[in-house]
Amino acid sequence: MKKEYRKSSSRSRRKPSRDLRGDVLSIEPRSGGGRSLQLSLQIPSVIASLGETIERIAGEAGLLVMKAVIDEEVEHLAGTRYGHDPDRRACRWGLEESYVNFAGKKVPFRRPRVRTLGGEELPLKRFALFQADGRLQRAVANKVVHSVSMRNYSRVVDDVIDGYGIQRSSVSRHWKAVSEERLRELVERPLGDLDLVVVLIDGIAFHEHMLVVALGIAADGRKHVLGLWQGATETAEVAKGLLQDLVNRGLDTSRRLLFVLDGSKALSKAVRAHFGADALIQRCQIHKERNVLDHLPEKHHRFVRARLRAAWSMRAYGEAKEALKKLAADLDEINPSAAHSLSEGLEETITIHKLAVPDQLRKTLRSTNPIESCFSETRSKCRNVKSWKNGSMAQRWVGTMLLEAERRFRRVKGHQHMALFVASLKNFVARKEAVA
Repeated sequence: MKKEYRKSSSRSRRKPSRDLRGDVLSIEPRSGGGRSLQLSLQIPSVIASLGETIERIAGEAGLLVMKAVIDEEVEHLAGTRYGHDPDRRACRWGLEESYVNFAGKKVPFRRPRVRTLGGEELPLKRFALFQADGRLQRAVANKVVHSVSMRNYSRVVDDVIDGYGIQRSSVSRHWKAVSEERLRELVERPLGDLDLVVVLIDGIAFHEHMLVVALGIAADGRKHVLGLWQGATETAEVAKGLLQDLVNRGLDTSRRLLFVLDGSKALSKAVRAHFGADALIQRCQIHKERNVLDHLPEKHHRFVRARLRAAWSMRAYGEAKEALKKLAADLDEINPSAAHSLSEGLEETITIHKLAVPDQLRKTLRSTNPIESCFSETRSKCRNVKSWKNGSMAQRWVGTMLLEAERRFRRVKGHQHMALFVASLKNFVARKEAVA
């Protein structure tokens, strides 16, 4: 019986908060009598502490699945275990310590052996697939192209299953193999199926090496990496070699293309040698601006740069040409070398004006910047490499990164006007042939 002096208070009626109480676990007795037991447990925290264990169990389950798949092949070859089959042609021959590629590393695995009745070892095709280096190489490549260094690879691999083969030297060997394969894919893939209308070629300085990259733009505005070579564009042999390689892989020399070049005379000569003396060449305006300013004192840079860009931004071909000629005449009084640099190839800097390329698309075709744009991502992904041993290593890395960048290429700015550009290109060529 409750005593009168025992007064109810808010404290006596207070219930424990949900955060402190957690979930309640009740244990009832099986048969009548006895008392029930209730425990207040923090179930979310318990589950969180079991997370690593659950992940490890999932990893072990993956290995068990591999084992089941391999055991099925063994049973197909040697029959059921302990079965007496007079027609069997093979038998089990124990287990051998080996490994499988799992979760980006090598995991120890006891491989079953099967022999013919004559004692000849039978290879297990399914086990060979699980052990194939290609699986590990793809795992390595997927992390390296996302800027994971060789020495840090072991830190980013899931640690749910104990394994090996993730040291820096092993990762380096796998990366070399997969990068060689990617480079071969890049430089050997055919070009005949690409509906190309523009080819951009530029020499890019990559650490201590000079690499020449060719980028194609198709009629739908999509970009494609066409090839990669080592050497300077100023070298005639390299220029001829890279153009001949494009032709050998299917680039049609009979169709009219617009070539956007970095200004190399050797490269222009090679283009005309393969695609005719009247090949359409657009000189990179950014390279031309840089070459002209290199001859001038700093105080003239702002004025000359503004006049160059104003001339190139004009729509009409005649107006742009007249403005550039007037600038060249003015530069002749300031610095004849700068005037000569502007006059040399002046006509080729306004080829896109001659073709009446739409304004938005003209911003893309006025320079070789699309190559530099995809190369900037390549440099970023290669920043962890501190020592470049040779040119072959540079080609492997760059070729792999360019292929990776190509997967995320967007269509060029102004791609909606590509049909107009293709039509104007055909009309210009038709008029030129009619005059000839």
